[in-house]
Amino acid sequence: MLAERITNIEERIRGACERSGRAREEVTLVAVTKTQSAQRVNEVLAEGLRDIGENRVQEYLDKRGALGSHRFHMIGHLQRNKVKYIAESVVLVHSVDTAALADEIDRQCSQLDRVCDVLIEVNSSGEESKFGVTPDALPALADHIMQTAHVRLRGLMTVAAYEDDPERVRPAFRLMRSLRDELVSRYPGKSVGELSMGMTNDFEVAIEEGATLIRIGSAIFGPRA
Repeated sequence: MLAERITNIEERIRGACERSGRAREEVTLVAVTKTQSAQRVNEVLAEGLRDIGENRVQEYLDKRGALGSHRFHMIGHLQRNKVKYIAESVVLVHSVDTAALADEIDRQCSQLDRVCDVLIEVNSSGEESKFGVTPDALPALADHIMQTAHVRLRGLMTVAAYEDDPERVRPAFRLMRSLRDELVSRYPGKSVGELSMGMTNDFEVAIEEGATLIRIGSAIFGPRA
């Protein structure tokens, strides 16, 4: 069943890439492993996926030692006091939304002599319940991150509003693509073109609008208990 789900997702990714004139290699599938046991995550890794995303630091730490080879993405809200626990292992933090958080990542990574790749989370829907900077506040935070020594800005992330009809979130994804393009223009020569957006219910639309990372949970693992 797991293999069939992943095959189906892969076919849908390829279809969305074809419709938008993009290469399949432009899109990274991040398996969202929230609430999943280490055993279940290892089953996904055995199917060839390598990128996993966790929403909570402690949940990742609890199962990290039992996992096979993987690349860990921090996709949920990250508290500053938790940065030290993942600074050495995370490959990409998707959810930087304050200068203070960027500074803490910089401080922790300076002690490890490593550079941490991050995305700025943007609140594209305007929902008060969601984290992320407003589009207007994005340039100032990007400029701040660019001044740090151990944090490397790679692009943007958003959590779109949930809609039964994914076409209804297309405008938010188009906004994100526009903001990403402005970021690329703002920092010529810098690799800031990543765009993390799209989940189980809307990832095809997200790919059509330029997503380079999609975060898929229930379409891989099935509905959460």
